[in-house]
Amino acid sequence: MSEKYRIKSLDELYFVTFSTVNWIDVFTRNEYKDIFLESLRFCQEKKDMDVHAYCIMTNHAHLIVSTRGRPLPETIRDMKQFTAKRILKAIQDNPDESRKDWMLWMFARAGRKIASNEIHQFWQHHSHPIELFTPEMTAQKLDYIHNNPVKAGFVNNPCDWTYSSARKYHADEKLPLDIILIE
Repeated sequence: MSEKYRIKSLDELYFVTFSTVNWIDVFTRNEYKDIFLESLRFCQEKKDMDVHAYCIMTNHAHLIVSTRGRPLPETIRDMKQFTAKRILKAIQDNPDESRKDWMLWMFARAGRKIASNEIHQFWQHHSHPIELFTPEMTAQKLDYIHNNPVKAGFVNNPCDWTYSSARKYHADEKLPLDIILIE
């Protein structure tokens, strides 16, 4: 892995991206996005992770996170494992999932390419953590996260995207996730 994408410090902010393999649009259903949020809440409560910003798109999620002592790579690894298992089970058990067979086949196909994999590969391996060591970098990534659904053409205003922290920053609305605002 490139030095550019290594987490070097425990007490800094990091911009990370979780992307599904083959960019499969899994997060078109709220129940799958809710599993992701549930996992973030667990990491906040039990794994010393602070979430400063997030946006869940259809096939990836962007976050600005930090940690209160536990190594962030371990938390990210655990979160990816948990969400992969839970979301794959939710897909499998969902009688309304019209793309169930195709998605499970694609995840199994991706999993067969990795020798250490059990069955499925849900997330791409990398999260490309970028340390945000200047206020300008942090502001740029925060703007990027919140404007991602606007740029994708889903909404005209970042605050209109339900699965984002934009409403907390712009309207101080209560969210399903505790957000530590970046000053």
